[in-house]
Amino acid sequence: TPEEIEKLTVDEDLSDIERAVYLLSAGQDIQGTSVIANLPFLMRQNPAETLRRVLPKVREVLHVAGVEMQLAAAVSFLTILQEESVSVHAYAHSFLQVILLHLEHRDTGVSNAWLETLLSMIEVLPKETLRHEILNPLVSKAQLSQTVQSRLVSCKILGKLTNKFDAHTIKREILPLVKSLCQDVEYEVRSCMCRQLENIAQGIGTELTKSVVLPELIELSRDEGSSVRLAAFETLVNLLDVFDTDDRSQTILPLVKSFCEKSFKADESILISLSFHLGKLCHGLYGIFTPDQHLRFLEFYKKLCTLGLQQENGHNENQIPSQVLEQEKKYVTVRKNCAYNFPAMIVFVDPKNFHMELYSTFFCLCHDPEVPVRYTIAICFYEVSKLLNSGVYLIHKELITLLQDESLEVLDALIDHLPEILELMSTGGESSVQENKLSSLPDLIPALTAAEQRAAASLKWRTHEKLLQKYACLPHVISSDQIYYRFLQRMFTIMMTNNVLPVQKAASRTLCIFLRYNRKQEQRQEVIQKLIEQLGQGKSYWNRLRFLDTCEFIIEIFSKSFFCKYFFLPAIELTHDPVANVRMKLCYLLPKVKSTLKIPADKHLLQQLEMCVRKLLCQEKDKDVLAIVKRTVLELDRMEMSMDAFQKKFYEKDLLDQEKEREELLLLEMEQLEKEKQQSDGRPVSDKIFEKKRRDTKTPTQNLPKSIPVSAPAPASSNPSTSKEIKKSKLIRSQSFNNHAFQAKYGNLDKCASKSSPAGYTPSASGLAKTPVLSLADDSFRTRSAGSVPTSFPPAAALPSASRGTGSPADPKSSGSKDAQPRKASLKSRKSNP
Repeated sequence: TPEEIEKLTVDEDLSDIERAVYLLSAGQDIQGTSVIANLPFLMRQNPAETLRRVLPKVREVLHVAGVEMQLAAAVSFLTILQEESVSVHAYAHSFLQVILLHLEHRDTGVSNAWLETLLSMIEVLPKETLRHEILNPLVSKAQLSQTVQSRLVSCKILGKLTNKFDAHTIKREILPLVKSLCQDVEYEVRSCMCRQLENIAQGIGTELTKSVVLPELIELSRDEGSSVRLAAFETLVNLLDVFDTDDRSQTILPLVKSFCEKSFKADESILISLSFHLGKLCHGLYGIFTPDQHLRFLEFYKKLCTLGLQQENGHNENQIPSQVLEQEKKYVTVRKNCAYNFPAMIVFVDPKNFHMELYSTFFCLCHDPEVPVRYTIAICFYEVSKLLNSGVYLIHKELITLLQDESLEVLDALIDHLPEILELMSTGGESSVQENKLSSLPDLIPALTAAEQRAAASLKWRTHEKLLQKYACLPHVISSDQIYYRFLQRMFTIMMTNNVLPVQKAASRTLCIFLRYNRKQEQRQEVIQKLIEQLGQGKSYWNRLRFLDTCEFIIEIFSKSFFCKYFFLPAIELTHDPVANVRMKLCYLLPKVKSTLKIPADKHLLQQLEMCVRKLLCQEKDKDVLAIVKRTVLELDRMEMSMDAFQKKFYEKDLLDQEKEREELLLLEMEQLEKEKQQSDGRPVSDKIFEKKRRDTKTPTQNLPKSIPVSAPAPASSNPSTSKEIKKSKLIRSQSFNNHAFQAKYGNLDKCASKSSPAGYTPSASGLAKTPVLSLADDSFRTRSAGSVPTSFPPAAALPSASRGTGSPADPKSSGSKDAQPRKASLKSRKSNP
C-alpha cells in the first residue's frame, strides 16, 4: 500500500552512518538485519563514527532481536575481528560485553555462533583482559547451579584458555574447574569436558597430564554414558604420543582391549570410532604388543573389514526394517573406515607379510558391494602400492578390478595417482626389465580403454578429462606400438566428436605427448598428416579451432624446429579462414607462433608471418577480429627474436629447446639402429643394454664451464666407422627416452611451458626483425644452420613442409559452419624476398 511504501522509504541524501542509525531505530527487522550484516563495511569506512553512533543502537536492538539478526550480528562481529578494523583493545572495549551477554541464548545455533566469535577473540586478547573478563566469571558459570548450556559453554572456553596461561595459573585456577566439570551430573557436560582434555593436556605439559588428565580419562572411559566413553576413547587415542611406554602398556592397552571386546557385544556406538582410529592405535601401541596381542588385533581388524557381509553378522529377524537399515549403514561406515586404515595395517604386519596376512582382506575391500568402501580403498591404492614396493605385483588384479568398477566415483578416486601407480607396477616386482613393461598384466590396456569409454558415456565430463590427462603417462608404462594401435586413434576420435571443450583439449594434449614419444617415424608422419588434414583443413570450424589448440600444445611440448617444419605454415594458413572465430583464435596464438622462429635460419617463415599479418590488417572486415589483430601487431612488434646462436637472455629456454630437438633426433637414430639390429640379429635392441651403456658413457653437463652452452650433437664425420661410433654414442647417452623424460613427472615440459615467453616482432622495411646476434667462436653450438632443414625430421612427401624460401597461401574457403563442405587448402609455392 502507499502507506507501507512511504514507511519503508529512506531519504537518499542520508549518509551510510545516518541511514544505519535510522533503520536500526525505526526500520523493519529485515532492514535492521541488513544494517548489522553490513557492519564490517561501515567499520572499514568510518570506524570511529560506527563505534560511537551505530554500535549503541545495535546493542539495543539485539536485546529483543530474533534468531536471524542474532546470527548476522555474531558473524559480523567475527568478521570485524578477523579484518582487524580496530585495535584489539578497542574491540574488547566495544564488543566483548555484547558477545558475553548473548553466549547463553536459548537458541543453540545462536549460542554456538556467539561462542565461535568469543573463542576466536580469546586468541588475540591480552592475559589481563582474559583473566578479568572471562576466567574470573567462568568460576561461577561452571557451577552446578548454572544451566546445562552455561556449563557446556564453560567447558569449551576452558579448553581454549589453557594455552593462554602459565602452568602455575592453570594448576591453581583452571584444573579444579576441569575436574568439577568432568564429574558433572549431566552426561553432556562430562562428554564435552572430556573432549577438551586434549587441548588442556597440550597446555599443561607431560607431568600434569599423567597425574591429572590420565586418571580423569580412565574414569570417564568407564562412564555409564556411551557418548562419554566414546569421547574418552578418542581423547586417549589422540594423546598416545604424550604417554610413555609404561603408561601405554599398563594403562592404555588394557583399556583399548576392553573397548574392542565391548564394541561387538554391548557397545556398538564405539564401533565406528574404533574402526576409524584403529590404524593410529596400532601405530601408537606398536612395540608393546606381545605376539599374541599383535595377532588378536590383526584378527579384530579383519573381522571389522567383513562386518555385515557374513552370515553371523546378519540382522535379527525381530528387528524392524528401519533398524536393519540403520545397522547396515553403520556396518558400511565401519568397513569404509577399515579401508581408510589399510595402509597403516600394512605397516603393522610388515609389507613382507602382506600376501599371507592381509591380501585376502584387501581383495574383500576391493570387491565390497558398497561404493563408499571401494571408493576409499581406491584412494588408498597408491599408498598401498608404495608400501608394498617390490611386492606390488601382488595387487595387479585389484588394480584391474578397480579400473573396471561400475562406479565412476571409484574410478575418479583411483586415477588421481594413476601415473604413479602404473610406474610402480612397471618398475616394481620380480621382473623390472623395461622391454617387458607390465607384461605380467595383460589386462591393463583393455581395462584402461574400457574405463575411458565408460567415463565418455557418462555425464561426468570432469572425470573423463582427468582420465585423459593421466593417460599422458602411458609412454613411460607401455610400448609405443601399443599406444599407437590402442589409444592414439581414440584421442583423435574424442577431439573430432566430443562436445565438451575441456575434454577435447585434454585429448589433444595427451595425443601430442603420445606423438612426442612415438618411436616410429612412419607412425609420427601419419599422425601429423591426420592432424593437418582432419583438423587444420577440416570442414568444421570447430575442428580448425581444435587444431590451433593442438598447435599450442605442440609449441609447448616439441622443439621449435619441429613446429616450424610441420605446423607453422598450416597454422598461419588459417588467417584466410572464413570463420571469424578461427581467425581471432589464430591472432591470439601468433606471438607463440613467432617465438618458434630463429633468425636467420627461419627468415623466410618470418616473412610469411609478416605477410599474413599485413593481409589481416588490410583485408579484415570483422571489427572484433580487427581490434585483436591491432593489439597482436603491437605485441609482436615488442617481441625480441631468438637467434640461431645462444643469447644470454634466452639461454635457459634455448637449452631446453635444444634438449627437445636432440631427443627428437635420437628417436630417429634409435629407430634406425633398431632396424639394423633386427636385420642382423633378428631381434629388437634391449632397452636395458642401452640404459647401461648410457650410464657408463654419459658426460655430466654440470662439469662443463658455465660460460659455454651445452651443444647439440655435432654432425657425423665423413669416416663411416667414426660416424657410426658417434651415432651410437649419441644414442647411448640418452636412450632412456621414455624413462628420463617421465622420471621428473613431465618436469621439463612444465618448466618449458611456465618459462616460455614469445620472441619479438619488429617489422622493418625489409620485413625482417633487427636484433643483435650473439656470436660464438664454435659453430657447433648452432642448433640449426641457415641453409638446411633440421636433420631430425626428414621430409615427408605427404606433409606440408616449411622449406627454406617457400610459402603457402591458402585458397579461400567456401564455408565455415560445422556442417559445411570439406575445407581444402592447397599449399602453393611462393618465392620470398631475400
